[in-house]
Amino acid sequence: QVQLVESGGGLVQPGGSLRLSCAASGFTFKDYGMSWYRQAPGKERELVASISSDSRVTTYGDSVKGRFTISRDNTENTIYLQMNSLKVEDTAVYYCRGFARWGRGTQVTVSS
Repeated sequence: QVQLVESGGGLVQPGGSLRLSCAASGFTFKDYGMSWYRQAPGKERELVASISSDSRVTTYGDSVKGRFTISRDNTENTIYLQMNSLKVEDTAVYYCRGFARWGRGTQVTVSS
């Protein structure tokens, strides 16, 4: 059974940082690219960042370039999203995606 479980969300002030994690199971994690998406209230789900199976290739949405970093640990079957210099507009539910599956999401709220 494929599972993607996000964690690390929460409430943070503008300018702060958070690190999200997504633990994967039920498939050969090291063979698949993985991604983070987010969905804000009233908006469509958008790609935040993606990473290739071997971590050699990463891509980012324009709104997060230079502030967010995606990484993965193939020994732990986990991907990460380091989010720095957070802005109010980063507030959203953040979803992990891999093996054509979605996690349930973790809420990130940026507010003073």
